[in-house]
Amino acid sequence: GRAASDPLAATSANFLLCLPILLVLLVGTGLRFGLIGVGLGIVCGGLTSGLGYALWYSVLPRLDQSVAAVVQLSVPIIAILAGALLLGEMPSVLTLAAAALVVGGIFWAVTGRAVPAGRS
Repeated sequence: GRAASDPLAATSANFLLCLPILLVLLVGTGLRFGLIGVGLGIVCGGLTSGLGYALWYSVLPRLDQSVAAVVQLSVPIIAILAGALLLGEMPSVLTLAAAALVVGGIFWAVTGRAVPAGRS
């Protein structure tokens, strides 16, 4: 996305370019799929991902490169929390501990002071 003049359009094109490959793989393997499954796949895979990319590309210009790189590590944590909320499931203690470590690492990386050049 960085080199593209319109990263959202480039990402959308990449999603669309994957569709023929996906169809060949699905049809070529003899798998059967129903209309509900295809609809859910489009909504969950395409629509929500597209909204996520649109949000990310709107926020990205406002972030320093180092902050953007580290903040991306929060995506799995957001997915865990959203999945738990939407499905009504309680994440395990191990999952919550791992998420806390990741969020703590992100916080540390974003708020920490930079080391001057030549002093490591």
